[in-house]
Amino acid sequence: MAATESEEVPSIPKFLMDCSAKDIALNWLQATELTRDVYQHLAYYIPKIYCRGSNPNPLNEEMLAQHILLGPMEWYLCGEDPAVGITKLENANKSSQLCGRVFKIGEPTYSCRDCAVDPTCVLCMECFLASVHRAHRYRMTTSGGGGFCDCGDTEAWKQGPYCLKHKPTVSGAMEEDPLAHLPEDMIGRAYNIFAITFKYAVDMLTWVEEDRLPSGLEPPEKEDTYYCMLFNDEVHTYEQVIYTLQKAVNCTQKEAVSFATTVDRDGRRSVRYGDFQFCEQAKTVIVRNTSRQTKPLKVQVMHSSVVAHQNFAIKLLIWLSQVIGYSGGLRRILCEVGLQHRPDEEGSSLIDKLMLCDSKLWKGARNIYHQLFMSSLLMDLKSKKLFAVRFAKNYERLQTDYVNDDHDREFSVTDLSVQIFTVPSLARMLITDENLMTTIIQTFMDHLMRQRDSHGRFQFERYTAIQAFKFRRVQSLIGDLKYVLVSKPTEWTDKLREKFLEGFEVFLQLLKRMQGMDPVTRQVGQHIEMEPEWEAAFTLQMKLTHIISMIQEWCASDERVLIEAYRKCLIVLLQCHSGPCDGEQPITLSMCGHTLESVQYRVSQHQVSIHLPVSRLFSGLHVLLSKTEVAYRFPELLPLSELSPPLLIEHPLHCMVLCAQVHAGMWRRNGFSLVNQIYYYHNVKCRVEMYDKDLVMLQAGASMMDPNHFLMIMLCRFELYHIFNSLDYGKRFNSEHTNKDVLQQNNTLIEEMLHLTMMVVGERYTAGVGHVSAEDELKREIVHQLCIRPMAHSELVKALPEDENKETGMEKVIESVASFKKPGLTGRGLYELKPECTKEFNVFFYHYSRADQSKAEEAQRKLRKQNGEDTALPPPVLPHFCPLFASLVNILQSDVYVYILRTVLQWVVEPNGHAWTESMLQRVLHLIGMALQEEKQQIESAIADSDFTFNFTSKFSRPGEAPENTPSILAMLETLQNSPHLEVYKDMIKWILKLFGIVKKMRERTSSAPVVETEGHGVEECIRDKDKADRKRKAEIARLRREKILAQMSEMQRHFIDENRELFQQTLEELEASSSTAPDNSPIVPDAALIALGPKQTRVFEKKQVVTCILCQEEQEIRINNKAMVLASFVQRSTVLSKNRARTIQDPDNYDPLFMHPDLACGTHVGSCGHIMHAHCWQSYFDAVQAKEQRRQQRLRVHTSYDVENGEFLCPLCECLSNTVIPLLPSPRSPLNSDNSKNCTGLPALSRWLTCTLQQLNVLKKVQEKQTIPDNLPNAILEGMEVPEGFQPDVKPKNPYSDSIKGMLTTLATATYKVGLKVHPNEQDPRVPIMCRGSSAYTIQAIERFLADEEKPLFGHLPCRQDDCLKALTRFAASQWTVSSLSVVQNQYARLLSVLIPDDDNTPIPPSILDVDMFHLLVSLVLSSPALHCHDFTGVSLAVGQLHLFHLVTMAHIV
Repeated sequence: MAATESEEVPSIPKFLMDCSAKDIALNWLQATELTRDVYQHLAYYIPKIYCRGSNPNPLNEEMLAQHILLGPMEWYLCGEDPAVGITKLENANKSSQLCGRVFKIGEPTYSCRDCAVDPTCVLCMECFLASVHRAHRYRMTTSGGGGFCDCGDTEAWKQGPYCLKHKPTVSGAMEEDPLAHLPEDMIGRAYNIFAITFKYAVDMLTWVEEDRLPSGLEPPEKEDTYYCMLFNDEVHTYEQVIYTLQKAVNCTQKEAVSFATTVDRDGRRSVRYGDFQFCEQAKTVIVRNTSRQTKPLKVQVMHSSVVAHQNFAIKLLIWLSQVIGYSGGLRRILCEVGLQHRPDEEGSSLIDKLMLCDSKLWKGARNIYHQLFMSSLLMDLKSKKLFAVRFAKNYERLQTDYVNDDHDREFSVTDLSVQIFTVPSLARMLITDENLMTTIIQTFMDHLMRQRDSHGRFQFERYTAIQAFKFRRVQSLIGDLKYVLVSKPTEWTDKLREKFLEGFEVFLQLLKRMQGMDPVTRQVGQHIEMEPEWEAAFTLQMKLTHIISMIQEWCASDERVLIEAYRKCLIVLLQCHSGPCDGEQPITLSMCGHTLESVQYRVSQHQVSIHLPVSRLFSGLHVLLSKTEVAYRFPELLPLSELSPPLLIEHPLHCMVLCAQVHAGMWRRNGFSLVNQIYYYHNVKCRVEMYDKDLVMLQAGASMMDPNHFLMIMLCRFELYHIFNSLDYGKRFNSEHTNKDVLQQNNTLIEEMLHLTMMVVGERYTAGVGHVSAEDELKREIVHQLCIRPMAHSELVKALPEDENKETGMEKVIESVASFKKPGLTGRGLYELKPECTKEFNVFFYHYSRADQSKAEEAQRKLRKQNGEDTALPPPVLPHFCPLFASLVNILQSDVYVYILRTVLQWVVEPNGHAWTESMLQRVLHLIGMALQEEKQQIESAIADSDFTFNFTSKFSRPGEAPENTPSILAMLETLQNSPHLEVYKDMIKWILKLFGIVKKMRERTSSAPVVETEGHGVEECIRDKDKADRKRKAEIARLRREKILAQMSEMQRHFIDENRELFQQTLEELEASSSTAPDNSPIVPDAALIALGPKQTRVFEKKQVVTCILCQEEQEIRINNKAMVLASFVQRSTVLSKNRARTIQDPDNYDPLFMHPDLACGTHVGSCGHIMHAHCWQSYFDAVQAKEQRRQQRLRVHTSYDVENGEFLCPLCECLSNTVIPLLPSPRSPLNSDNSKNCTGLPALSRWLTCTLQQLNVLKKVQEKQTIPDNLPNAILEGMEVPEGFQPDVKPKNPYSDSIKGMLTTLATATYKVGLKVHPNEQDPRVPIMCRGSSAYTIQAIERFLADEEKPLFGHLPCRQDDCLKALTRFAASQWTVSSLSVVQNQYARLLSVLIPDDDNTPIPPSILDVDMFHLLVSLVLSSPALHCHDFTGVSLAVGQLHLFHLVTMAHIV
């Protein structure tokens, strides 16, 4: 039988109720062997209280446990009545300065962004509201459960550690001994009872025997009663467990769901009770059914007494948590008992035993003892330190158990690491005394030992699901290392230096295994067959990003540590370079009289890896040498002589070349895996420790090299050396014999090479590379983001890198570079760049993607035009390099550099344009501008001629040497200045020439009289006048050219009309015909003259409506015979307008919604996001969503934001919640609703119309009373009946809509009915058309109420999506009767009209007009009237009836 099978709960035996807690406690006080007596008491009573049958009574168990088991312990502890003793303890206890509130799942937490040491330092709501942090910048989150409030922890906060409640009143209160407030006798009793109970609880929770109890706890009588206990795991799904339980214990599905839910929540649950054989049978079935594909569910057949003692052990831990809350002294005693070394436990403590058995316990037991740890060990500062030591000693074993376990980290004791490692003093102590940093890193590497290739590098290629699962769990160790390093030391000791550097060495070994991992080789010939695994390596890189940054910060805080770390990192880097060589052959490079011995390495042919963490860490340390000035103060302590600059730049240069070749399309056959790696390499999440560090390494290497040699190596690695070393490269190209793919690739590589040169020389906004601060670097990032477009706060934050505390620092500098524009119609505020900051814009900013660069360039050119400036985008003025990198400027005046610029310009000047691109020219002009700017800066900052040696201008104006004899750069720029095909770059060329003149005059001025300065100004004025004359001449030429073009166009137009005279004549006739009818249909009259209702209603025809499907992107016109187009929409029952919340729909199956009560208690609202789809596209999308949901294996565990089973889905474009669609229909002035009258003369009065309408309804009623309708209907049925003239009840109107539209009309109608009444869908139900009309009326009322509250006009301020929704909804409601039963709608119309015009023949008595909402009545009458009018052929317009209905309802509303 099932465990939940109902059975009569036995009454509580009298001997249990007569048990006296006081008497038992007195016996214990006089006992000589207290442990034996307590164990005997527990052994006797626990089996009689707990686990008495298959369905025990928890209330009785709780009451008896408190009365018989816990009561004596409280009496013994207090030595008197617990009610009195506990009150005394609370009064004598000094309130703790630590809050320690343990958070529940979903509870709000607050972290101060200004004062918290790290993001894990949080406050509960009560402490936050009573603290100074509520006035600071703070972050609010919801707790995942398990943590506690850090209020009162002075190490968690930079300032304001206490709230008003926990602020200490006496200095030194934190160091006071809590035992001083307890009586001596109570201290002894507490030690005794805590030692017994805590040991008992630990022994029982870690007990592995299923059929017997520990010595001393054996029950006097052992019954043959067992439980089949099912344990939780994270492998099997709810469905599998439910199905298995139904088969194993023969329970209902509801009972199986209850079992599965309890197992998932508590970690275990008994599913069968009986003798051993009965329970073993269920165990066998469960194991057999769940072991086919994965490991089986864990099931144990346990004796009822064992289960009873374990249940009480959990209760005992909860009791201990409560008791120690009364007194800090009791908390200290329990901690000492738990941490005491026990000889019988091999020297370990009870705390150790619990932690080491953590992975063997079930979820409920883990949660209880974790909470006990937090309320005891972590709340007592002395014990917290001792517990931290025990935790660190067991760290490796705990992490191994966690990795092999399958429970989430929040249910593992390892999750307590955040409470220990984030305390700075504890972290330092553990690093120093327990070598924690080394332990964490070494444990992490040990778990990844299997994922290594033959060279010792990590390899994740053949990555199984189990390995991926374990890899995700191993990543928690990186989080622990981050906690340890999150706070930099302010004071270093020799022991701390020693242990940190020891950990640093192990960390270097970890990075060494990452150096060169996942290498790639270019695919040639055929596409790669299978995409290689790349995500694991990048996940590891991203996890370590902040660790690497924090280690560099630690190194920077102490000079000795930095120097030693630099040495160790260099040794490991050299070891990496001495590894396997792939195709490196010696080669001699020669260019411009400079010769270099290098190696031939082709990235396009050999292996290359994007993972170079050792190189990047070294570059970071190298920059720190400059930033901290260690390189200048202690050069003799640094191994600078051991550095090999070509070796340093080799691997980073390979990465840069790889990116360039990917951009050039040379690696297309390597698939998307490489594209994704390149993307993340530049992405803001990774670039700080990848892309940026590679650039710094290139700068470091180039600063120690001959600049000509550096550029030659760069040309060689880019595989461009042969191009620039060829005399006739630019002349060899012609359209017939050129491989255009190779040509395009070469051009792209040249562009990327020039860009890299630009970055090496120009990117100086890194503290240590240039004379800048971190704030300057951040400002530059923000400036260049806002140069693209104004951005919201959230956009800017996403574009900026975060530190280890998830802070960008944007708030500190944003006001200096941007102004905030308050939200307008867009609904969000935007930051706009201040005009004075635009001069800092660099069009080739190294963090721009190609798309960002294009947008920024276009935006800045447009801005300059608006300001009346030229469109040149010159390079900005750059800060000076730090001394360690100062030699980088020599690249800008090197021979090879000038030769490269001259060569590209020569290609541009030559008539054949295949060898260059405009992007190439733009980069060359930018580089020339950088060199001139640099020379100008150096001249301005120099005190004497001897202070600067930079001289680019002399090489700028010097022609090339033999044998080329190329013209000078200056001459070629002057030639290009007048080139018609380079109009966009003329302003830039002018700026360069102008700057050249200024720099030249500045050079002359340094050695000439002050008169030269006047000459300089004169030259500038001459140049300015010449520019104005050129602009005037060009404007005149442009005007003449425009006039000539307009004359040509006019002549061509006249000639075309002459040749196609017949076609134009036909067009003119059509235009005249349309214009003749236009005044009647679309009168251009003021609003006051428009008529909205009645036969004289102003006819306004809509334009042809053509819409685009968001799914297939096809356009389609909205027509009645086309396929249906639909709007994603959401139908919901609403009470937002309710005036009577007590009124509800009691019986939806029998509820009549025809008349809406004026209190609008419950209505149906329809909304839409406004996105349009084909009906069949939507149906395919919805079917795919349903199929995906059915395939979801853990559907009950992973909750989605929508319920597919209830017809909900997300809009494919905006992901707005939807549950149906609204069909788009053309204007209601269709043939179906058109007037039969030819003119408006002789319109019937109200009385005549009413008489005619009532007669028509009477005829229809008689017709419907007939069961059969013979062919001679008019004679057989209408005989003896007064039928109004022109009324033909036998006519069946033809539905003009296509099948697709009719289907969508039915779909929305059924959805409105189902949701509005909360019943099962039934499209035949006569209430369907009622609900459609009602939803239209209610939605209009809701919109009107909203606009009234906003003080807006009725239809003037509707958003587009709301306007489209309202238009589509009303047209749907007006057309829905065409897919409903005609007789049903006609009967409803008669009942609606009877409210206004009572009919004596009406069997159902209509409600009073005071009980009917008049707007709903008007809408329902107007929308159902076509069902009657379709039989009327008298020529009276439908609009006449609608006008009379409006008058009737208006009068009823007034009454």
